[in-house]
Amino acid sequence: MGSRSGRIAAATLAATLLSGCAASTDAPATPPANASDADASQRFPDVLEASLTRDGEAYTITVTMSSPYDTPQRYADGWRVVTTDGAVLAEHTLTHDHADEQPFTRSCGPFVIPPDADEVIIEGRDRTHGYGGQTITVTVDR
Repeated sequence: MGSRSGRIAAATLAATLLSGCAASTDAPATPPANASDADASQRFPDVLEASLTRDGEAYTITVTMSSPYDTPQRYADGWRVVTTDGAVLAEHTLTHDHADEQPFTRSCGPFVIPPDADEVIIEGRDRTHGYGGQTITVTVDR
């Protein structure tokens, strides 16, 4: 486990580098106007795949998500990368639905992963319900 000052430095650097990913925004809680009953029953998008690419001390993540209810009223509006203890390392915001591209893949970075983190978890976000659904755990290659 790293020193407290090392973890603080890594967290500070991660916060600085997050500018490579879109900022999080609060989403309105509007129900979908034209979602089918089956789609409406799925509250969250699913993260299907994720991979990390290292460049020096920083990482970029490529994430594939699926949200079968994608409409302008409700869609997967992002994802985040968290450590196994819940620290948010990066967050990516999607500003529109991907109704014509399912599943879809996007990248985010650069960001720093603390030296004591052997794995990271990628969580999807729904515009209406927030974070949840199928996640992916990725082993950090050092």
